[in-house]
Amino acid sequence: MGEVIGQLLPFAVGVAISPLPIIAVVLMLLSPHARAASAGFLLGWLVGIIAVTTLFVFLAGVITPSDDGPSTTVSWVKLVLGVVLVLAAGKQWRARPRAGDEPALPGWMSAIDQLSPVKATGLAAVLAGVNPKNLAMCLAAGSTIGGADLSTGEDVVAVAVFTVLAASTVAVPVLAYAVAADRMRSPLDSLREWLLRENTVVMAVLLLVIGVVLVGNGISGVS
Repeated sequence: MGEVIGQLLPFAVGVAISPLPIIAVVLMLLSPHARAASAGFLLGWLVGIIAVTTLFVFLAGVITPSDDGPSTTVSWVKLVLGVVLVLAAGKQWRARPRAGDEPALPGWMSAIDQLSPVKATGLAAVLAGVNPKNLAMCLAAGSTIGGADLSTGEDVVAVAVFTVLAASTVAVPVLAYAVAADRMRSPLDSLREWLLRENTVVMAVLLLVIGVVLVGNGISGVS
């Protein structure tokens, strides 16, 4: 169980260091409906991560025939996924803003500070479950858990630990704002500006590191 949790850490970090959802929740915290909208976003984020990861745990359990460790199929999935992430890291690096370029928010964020709590919940669930990078991390985590021959209870604990760690960077600003709203406005605004400026560089480094980890895990499982 401890070994599986250790293997999940880089994938949880991969989801946690996701600039766009952090920017989204920061924008909500700076909006007129900060508390309700951000709480809804956090709920949707948690539900999306749990749902997608649990699905991949089930699928990995179905395709894992051996009790001795990860199946060859799961290892090949990790290897291919790792290669894809390394290539994606290169693409992100080439797309980084040049000196003097003004970073811009994606179009869908233009009205995010006007979202109702229900719409914020739905948006977060979609971002958690459909975003390609998060989907890849949840796939890697789910295949690791499902291929590890754990009991059902241990599967639940592993998914819970992964979800808590993966959602921490969205949860911390929301909880901090709930405790000290007035003091959080300036730090949140500074965080938003930094994430906007460094988004592609952060993503490139993150994808490269996680991709290399997956390639290493995949090679060790198929060799």
